[in-house]
Amino acid sequence: MLFQLTLVAALLAATLSDQEFPIAKAGCQDRCGNVTIPFPFGLTEDCYNDAEFLITCNHTFSPPKAFLTASNIDVTEITLEGKLHIEQYIAKDCYDASGPTHSNSPSLTLSKFIISDADNIFVSIGCDTVASLRGNLKAADSNENEYEVGCTSLCNSLKYVPNDTCSGIGCCQTSLAKGVDDFNIAVTSQKNHSSILDFSPCSYAFIIEKNKFNFSTSDLWELQNVDSLPMVVDWSIGKNSCAEVKKSGMYNACQGNSTCHDPHNGNGYLCRCKAGYRGNPYLSNGCLDIDECTDAIVRHNCTHRCTNSVGNYTCSCLKGYQGDGRKNSEGCNRRRSLVIQIAVGTGVGFTSLLMGITWLFWGYKKWKLMKLKEKFFRQNGGMMLEQQLSRREGPVVETTKIFTAEELEKATCNYHESRIVGHGGFGTVYNGTLIDGRTVAIKKSKTIDQSQIEQFINEVVVLYQINHRNVVKLLGCCLETEVPLLVYEYVANGTLFEHIHNKSKVSAFTWEIRLKIASETAGVLSYLHSASFMQIIHRDVKSTNILLDNKYMAKVSDFGTSRLVPLDQDELSTMVQGTIGYLDPEYMHTCQLTEKSDVYSFGVVLVELLTGMKVISFDRPEEERNLSAYFLCALKEDRLVDILQDCMVNQDNMRQVKKVANIARKCIKIRGEERPSMKEVAMELEGLRTSAKYPWTNDESNVEETEYLLGKSIEIVGFEEMAGTSAGYQSLQNHLMQSLGGGR
Repeated sequence: MLFQLTLVAALLAATLSDQEFPIAKAGCQDRCGNVTIPFPFGLTEDCYNDAEFLITCNHTFSPPKAFLTASNIDVTEITLEGKLHIEQYIAKDCYDASGPTHSNSPSLTLSKFIISDADNIFVSIGCDTVASLRGNLKAADSNENEYEVGCTSLCNSLKYVPNDTCSGIGCCQTSLAKGVDDFNIAVTSQKNHSSILDFSPCSYAFIIEKNKFNFSTSDLWELQNVDSLPMVVDWSIGKNSCAEVKKSGMYNACQGNSTCHDPHNGNGYLCRCKAGYRGNPYLSNGCLDIDECTDAIVRHNCTHRCTNSVGNYTCSCLKGYQGDGRKNSEGCNRRRSLVIQIAVGTGVGFTSLLMGITWLFWGYKKWKLMKLKEKFFRQNGGMMLEQQLSRREGPVVETTKIFTAEELEKATCNYHESRIVGHGGFGTVYNGTLIDGRTVAIKKSKTIDQSQIEQFINEVVVLYQINHRNVVKLLGCCLETEVPLLVYEYVANGTLFEHIHNKSKVSAFTWEIRLKIASETAGVLSYLHSASFMQIIHRDVKSTNILLDNKYMAKVSDFGTSRLVPLDQDELSTMVQGTIGYLDPEYMHTCQLTEKSDVYSFGVVLVELLTGMKVISFDRPEEERNLSAYFLCALKEDRLVDILQDCMVNQDNMRQVKKVANIARKCIKIRGEERPSMKEVAMELEGLRTSAKYPWTNDESNVEETEYLLGKSIEIVGFEEMAGTSAGYQSLQNHLMQSLGGGR
């Protein structure tokens, strides 16, 4: 008999656990489109509690839409916890360049329910927005009190508007008072959005469910295309509390196995199923027993055996175990000795302590590393770089990538000596391979004193202004290491200096290649002086700063000492910087930096290309130690052929060689005003390249016109002028050599 009763109870529990809990009254429709309609709400007469709970289902929509009573309040969800989710219109005030384009002031009136102050917030969005909400509060004595709240959001630039934060800059939010049952929203602007139309053409105001609101700067313009947003309304039964309806004898809404409770807002009362039951507490027999032993939502806390009972369940242990069978107590287990319990407890405690210490230590190290990276960022001029770039006007070709220290360590095998490819103006250059397979050159500062930091920042700022195929491209930088790092494209064929002075390479270094490199380098300097956004003076033009790729394309590098010249200035007073032998003697004595200083240095490079000699060499006789002076002396004595590098000269190119020598002579004149501009030099060198490619253009009739670009004809210039220039130059260079210690 006991077995039969147990079997019947089990079958009954299984039946109840499998059945669906009731939602609406028997014979009443419980859905409208995607919305479930639980009693006390209903779609037809006799299916709802009273007229305020009527739901109108509009089948002209697909799927059908639910509306509260006969209003236009769009209902999206109804919960038995007293929440009615609806869609509410947005107040808008929009403008364009010609004036106002759209404005509306939505309102909402509820005859019985109230706006949820716990679930909603009032929000205004826009950079010129003044919003207000006016309405009435439903008091405990059923009287209506006037209520008003406002919100203002202002901003004049999109960059100051933060995402995910609604604090008054572009977005303002405030809470609602308890008991609001109707409202009207108005939104206006102060200046008609006149200066912010491009990113904030409208003002918006609305009440929204706070859990579904997260401000984004895109809301400033995207809300133009949104008509309504989710809002929550509190519903309840009647106007009196549970105690009042029980006392009056009118308590009939909460059915069997349910209890009455007062809602948060103090308006009316709600019903709940008792613990161990689930369903609709407003229906007769709507709350059904839950089988906690099998229910997927409410899980039991038994460790061994669970037995369901009406409205509850019990736990028990299997045979051979003792305890009450619950997880939150000792549970079912065999009796242990006191020693084992102490040992287990001590072990667990020690393990927890060790894990806690490890976690704290890891967190401290991470925090310390973060602070160290911030320190290096400031130390390496990060703040200075941001200030410099913020002051720059004009286009920036491409945003430089910020590399992590780990990426560059991996790329250079932790800066192994085998990766060193040279030394720049203030550091060492490494060859590296990035994760994506690109080969790069990584420039690492040797020290971190302030003067070199300024050079580093200067080089970044200068390279930001340059977009030229014959300039080494800056790919990115890293400021979170002890020394600053710059990442460039890798130029694989070494420097011009190596190809001129390395005996194993010089035989392949033909005149055509030299002329091409000279023309491309002149083109870069011409671009820097006159074609870039702001005039740039390189200040350290030399053969070691001209890199060559596998096709002998010239790439000018090392802008660490370069200077940007404002458009309204022709010269700058600076501390003399550069390399002896290439340094402009006029700049060295006057400290007045002009574009003609680069012209002089380029002229020395031309002499180096022609002669294959080093610009300063103490291995040569005293009168030949300075290449520029020696070159001018050779021209004066008509000995140009004697000092040219043999491997490149032949009868076919001798005319071009002499023309390039004449260009070099003009570039290294003592007085800067007598030197040609880099634009003139670049045009003549390119003309010589063209005549080499297309010999029929090398016509005598064109000589005068071409050479006019450099002032005087090559044929007219006499040796008297060369002699005077050479003598003045020799005197200046002798003075310089004496200041260096008389030679060695």
